[in-house]
Amino acid sequence: MRALILAFVALLIPASALAADPTGKLPDQVTPITYRLDLTVVPEQARFSGHTEIDIRLKRPSAFIYMHGRDLHVTRAVAKIGGREFPVIFSQISPLGLAKLDFGRSVPAGKMTLKFDYDAAFGSGPSGLYRIKVGGEYYSWSQFESIDARAAFPSFDEPGYKTPFTVTLTTKPGFVAASNGPEIGKGTPKGDLVTHRFLATKPMPTYLIAFVVGPFKTLETVVPPTPQRKWPLPLRVIATKPNADQMQYALDQSGKIVALLEAYFGQAFPYPKLDQVGSPVMPGAMENAGIDIYGDSILFLSESDQTTRKQAFGMIVAHELSHQWFGDLVTPAWWDDIWLNESFANWMGYRIGNEWRPDLNIGVDAIDEAFDAANLDALTVGRPIHEVITQDSQIDGAFDQITYGKGGQVVAMVADYMGDTLFRDGVRLHMRRHIYGNASTDDFFGALADAAKDPRVLASLRSFVDQPGIPLVTLHRDGDRLVATQTRFAYYGANPKPQQWIIPFCLRREKTRSCTLIDQPNEAVSAAGGGVIVPNAGGWGYYRYDLDDADWKALIAGSASLGAGEALAMNDSLWANFYAGRGNFNRLVAAAAVMAGNKDSNAAVDNGQRLAGMIRRGLVSKEAEPAFRTMLSHIYAPVLAKLGFDPREGAYVSDDPDRQKLRNSLVELLANDARDPQLAATLTAAAEKYLGGDTKALDSQFMSAGFAALMRAKGLDYAKTLVTNALSGDDEALADSMYDAIGDVGDPAIATWFVKEFKHPKLNFGQRIGTMISLLSDPQVSAVVLPEVLNAFDALSRSRGGIFAARAAGSFGTLCVAAQADTVEARLKPALIAGHTSTLSLDRAMEQIRNCAAFREKFAGDVSGTILAAK
Repeated sequence: MRALILAFVALLIPASALAADPTGKLPDQVTPITYRLDLTVVPEQARFSGHTEIDIRLKRPSAFIYMHGRDLHVTRAVAKIGGREFPVIFSQISPLGLAKLDFGRSVPAGKMTLKFDYDAAFGSGPSGLYRIKVGGEYYSWSQFESIDARAAFPSFDEPGYKTPFTVTLTTKPGFVAASNGPEIGKGTPKGDLVTHRFLATKPMPTYLIAFVVGPFKTLETVVPPTPQRKWPLPLRVIATKPNADQMQYALDQSGKIVALLEAYFGQAFPYPKLDQVGSPVMPGAMENAGIDIYGDSILFLSESDQTTRKQAFGMIVAHELSHQWFGDLVTPAWWDDIWLNESFANWMGYRIGNEWRPDLNIGVDAIDEAFDAANLDALTVGRPIHEVITQDSQIDGAFDQITYGKGGQVVAMVADYMGDTLFRDGVRLHMRRHIYGNASTDDFFGALADAAKDPRVLASLRSFVDQPGIPLVTLHRDGDRLVATQTRFAYYGANPKPQQWIIPFCLRREKTRSCTLIDQPNEAVSAAGGGVIVPNAGGWGYYRYDLDDADWKALIAGSASLGAGEALAMNDSLWANFYAGRGNFNRLVAAAAVMAGNKDSNAAVDNGQRLAGMIRRGLVSKEAEPAFRTMLSHIYAPVLAKLGFDPREGAYVSDDPDRQKLRNSLVELLANDARDPQLAATLTAAAEKYLGGDTKALDSQFMSAGFAALMRAKGLDYAKTLVTNALSGDDEALADSMYDAIGDVGDPAIATWFVKEFKHPKLNFGQRIGTMISLLSDPQVSAVVLPEVLNAFDALSRSRGGIFAARAAGSFGTLCVAAQADTVEARLKPALIAGHTSTLSLDRAMEQIRNCAAFREKFAGDVSGTILAAK
């Protein structure tokens, strides 16, 4: 009887209700074969419309299938089987875009075509198909990674499905329309609009499709043939009208980076053309196949711009273009493996960027980024690089500094240990094995192991990517031996579970380098040669270290002559041990004084910037602050004096880029953190001359420091007039410098005015939130700024910021008051959970705040007392 009842109930309940709906990867019902996308995109209208056809293969008979579509108003949905069409029901069944297609009856396995007519609203931020008003005109772009293609067309929105796409875009006459493939012929009239058709693409996943439509300006050239590519590659830069006169640099330099990447991969550029596109709201960049999209500030610059801007261009363009092979040509099978895409591209960005312009010293910034990631990785809240992803809500959380900074450094560490040629051979083998297909982490590891012919390399790599945390290698002299002990690094008060790694550990003594794979909790390590022990030779290892006191003193004493990577690794370990409760303040000051003489711009100021951070952490009392700022001046003012400082435009145009960068960093450190009176007077006078009409009086790289000094000297009323007047003209660089100056001024009255009162039509959301986040780290004004930043975070969440919004909660990690952590967590966590968004970034930020507050409570008195005693 019970069996009969169950059978009867089963007849009444739809089959779809008998099993839980998927929350991550779709069930293995369907293989998409090809897409035909036909969109009408008129950016000044609030909505766009589309017709999508998808040829699929149904693997077994079924009455329904799962697919994706988010916030689409579907007006018609049909299935075509064997020449006959019949209506089907498309319905969205989850906020993240899981959809179900009901056939109304069981249909047989085999090929069919799905057809959809629909319309949808444009987004307002870099997620899905979005539009932005620039200079009075609307433009539109797409940003589909990770799972936002479903907001533009019905789809099977997973990286494992790679198919050809045929795209058609209809828009206004005279507008530029671009997609992944080259346009076929010229646009053809369609009523009052024009239709643009594009060549069918190679197989690619939905997240790499792109659309760009609007009254853009373009600049075109070709990348000359290379040994790997026998034909000229069409290259185009696409910009909104205000950036029309800043496209030449990207046009001239992008092709050089393409050629370097072709040489590394040993393969031609994988797609028939390349567009480099700027967007005013992209906080980073996106590697859509054949059509990369960048934030405007990344792409549009000139040779006269600051070194840091040219460094960012080289690294980010090399990163995104390397994805054209590693990520686009060979794509992860699922989001578990997205780390490999981004970690490899991060490493390549620095490597190829450095090869493109060695004079810019781009490569060493990889080490800085890695140790920034290590600060997150040392928290008890975290994740491994290679994380199992079972829910759609987890995906955007994988695009964080663990993937980029840590992952890139782990790739660099293994490449350094294997040697460049063997590692490159492994990469090329991987590309050949999976061309235009998908691959997993295991596939890549297998290619490296086959190239290296050393299984220990694979075991070492796994030990770093499959567990969270960063190892601490403690070196201790035991007679003539040097013994290494590995533990998990932890901040003061934390007690993470024990872990073990297989660490490619290299140290240097004078010119002799010794490497050991440390695979035991304690073991002797090779330390050939004589002289000072320099752990982490080259700086490419992803670990921290601690030394006996005598070895620390010797290493610090010689730190002015260390290479940049080794110097930054030393500083990271030195400061990490301090915040773990094992170091002392005097050692930090001694390192700053010696390292200030290092020839590398990064190493020379690194300790000074870290020391300045002590004020933001509340470790320096009001009584000790003047002496602390004077100490910074005593260390760094002589370095600037030796370099020379003239604020006038172009005074140092003949200096090499790294020397220019060092000067700029010193000026910002001395003006904003040390408050050096002599420099402040020089900057203030120059800023007043500039504002008085002498536009040569203040070079653009010193503007923000000059305006901050001026506001500091003149006070609130002057700042109000200054900022308002600056925004009344069309000088974007001047306006940006004003926002930077407000973030650095350190005046509670000015900060409160900006946050609470200042409104201006030219102040966009990104500029406002960026300035407020800078102010958030100032303990004097954080209580005023915090409510406004929380409100802005709500606006960002509503704009569907995608992978970029997922990282935004980490901005609160600069706070250092436990009660503020409670406020932020109570406000944001429920909203993130309700929005099916990862809370990992927020959870990390909360731990950072509470760690900082606990450390301050324990050690602030000691730090301030030491400063006052040395006065």
